Amino acid sequence: MKLSPSLLSADFGRLAEEIRAVEGAATYLHFDVMDGHFVPNLTFGPPVVNALRRHTAIPFDIHLMIDRPATYAPRFQVGPEDVITFHVEAADPPDEVIRTVRKLGCQVGISLRPGTALEEIVPYLDRVDWVLVMSVEPGFGGQEFIPEALDRIRELRRLIGDRPITIAVDGGINAGNVRQVVEAGAEVIIAGSAIYGKGDPAAAARALIAAC
Repeated sequence: MKLSPSLLSADFGRLAEEIRAVEGAATYLHFDVMDGHFVPNLTFGPPVVNALRRHTAIPFDIHLMIDRPATYAPRFQVGPEDVITFHVEAADPPDEVIRTVRKLGCQVGISLRPGTALEEIVPYLDRVDWVLVMSVEPGFGGQEFIPEALDRIRELRRLIGDRPITIAVDGGINAGNVRQVVEAGAEVIIAGSAIYGKGDPAAAARALIAAC
């Protein structure tokens, strides 16, 4: 299991410090980019994410919950180990977004809302590196895990077959359910409030890993 702490639940006034607190446990750092249109919330954008580059060597996992991912993806500074994930429900055609992100030299991820059928992303599985399963409705942190997500993860694993695609899961994951999520087929666990909602983020991150 690889851990990607979500900075959405961190203290925005101390982001560099919050990143350093989890460096010993994190494989990626997760950034929820929201535009107030695709989801009813606004968060950080390219200037903030790019500014944090000089504070860590951990790869970035950038989740675009925005209507126009093809327009804004090129504004992020990314490298081969980073991932930019977009939603199949976004306004931009998935084919266009995949081409745009691939040209940036990073990995390409695709995601979908809990109510969107997995079949919607099947046509794109041969061209992406990640699939992000949302186990809450995207837009806000601190929500409870949707149990039906476990069946979706198992079904996604079946649909992926032998393709070299990473399954990431985001939403409501904590020490009480993380093992179930990993056993269902998740390889990257994204957690926000379970890490940054605690007094000691480093200890909380280690506890999630130990719970597996």
